[in-house]
Amino acid sequence: MRAVIQRVTEASCKVDGKLTGTITDGFLVLLGIEDADTQEDLDWLAQKIVNMRVFGDENGLMNKGLADIDGNILLISQFTLFASTKKGNRPGFTRAARPDKAIPLYESMIKQLSSLLNKAIQTGIFGADMKISLVNDGPVTITIDTKNKE
Repeated sequence: MRAVIQRVTEASCKVDGKLTGTITDGFLVLLGIEDADTQEDLDWLAQKIVNMRVFGDENGLMNKGLADIDGNILLISQFTLFASTKKGNRPGFTRAARPDKAIPLYESMIKQLSSLLNKAIQTGIFGADMKISLVNDGPVTITIDTKNKE
């Protein structure tokens, strides 16, 4: 699994002009799922996301996590995080999991993050043409790949 985590002051997702999710103060998480991903990858990544300390404390240092600021998450599925660009100029997506594998893991991530934060997680719609708006705070953008835990 790959995640791009952006610290935001606000973020939203629209599909066909209709709002599907909106947050203030928290993380916009773009989540890519590949065929090799397991529940173990999901559990590890969910913990990393929820415990990421990138919010400012009273001294302006990045020492606070989502729970410390009562932060929110907007989770967006994004298979293009597994784009292969080695050949030619048109990316290939063969490493990205097909919907029959990716959807259950995506739904499990929603439940896991919600459980860890003890609040609802905002989302896009899996596989839809989504329009994402955000105000990146900092900017702070972190990438995590569960295959590179070291």
